[in-house]
Amino acid sequence: MRCAYCHNPDTWDFGCGREVDPDYLIEQYERNIDFYKGGGITVTGGEPLCQLDFLIELFTLAKKKNIHTCIDTSGIAYQPFSKEILEKLDRLMALTDLVMLDIKHINGEKHLELTGQPNDNIIEFAYYLNNKRIPTWIRHVVVPGLTDDHESLRALGYFIGGLSNLQALDLLPYHVMGIKKYEELGLEYRLKDVPPMDKSKLRELKLQILKGIKIRRNEMNEYSNIVSELIH
Repeated sequence: MRCAYCHNPDTWDFGCGREVDPDYLIEQYERNIDFYKGGGITVTGGEPLCQLDFLIELFTLAKKKNIHTCIDTSGIAYQPFSKEILEKLDRLMALTDLVMLDIKHINGEKHLELTGQPNDNIIEFAYYLNNKRIPTWIRHVVVPGLTDDHESLRALGYFIGGLSNLQALDLLPYHVMGIKKYEELGLEYRLKDVPPMDKSKLRELKLQILKGIKIRRNEMNEYSNIVSELIH
């Protein structure tokens, strides 16, 4: 994706990274283990699901040492029609304790405008995680004028309210800390006239999502009650 507010444009080029070995990362984790109060290993990005083979190897080592594993993803790399990808993803999910899924926008057209990609596979990935019963945190960046309207937030809540694996909801305020990277890389920053999100508004915005969740779950409960009455 090419999110308008991406603060890591340096990760877009897959050839500009530093290769590391999974064993090295486990060694680094264990070297500092005395300083940890909990948690485990979280892979983020860029998009970590573009490196399934590496993650399977890393998480296999982690689980042998009882290390908690977490994936921070946009879900864009999910390919529901690829048998090869799904088989690898199934293997990875068997080693995964938590997924943090970043839903950029629930509206398909607005998602395309914001990121350059449709959100169909992301929605399907959320259903996939739900079917696999993988504990999931939903994350959503709130950008003034782009992702903070009440209608879209309630729609997001309505969608995730139907997920039984939902563990938490994080609203992330838009910031402008990535602008300097764009300047250094010679890239145009599309949101240069958009101010940072006022953090004091986060509670009000989160309430809109919670309203959507409540509506969806009330409908589900009513449906369950109707089915129960019909069965009996």
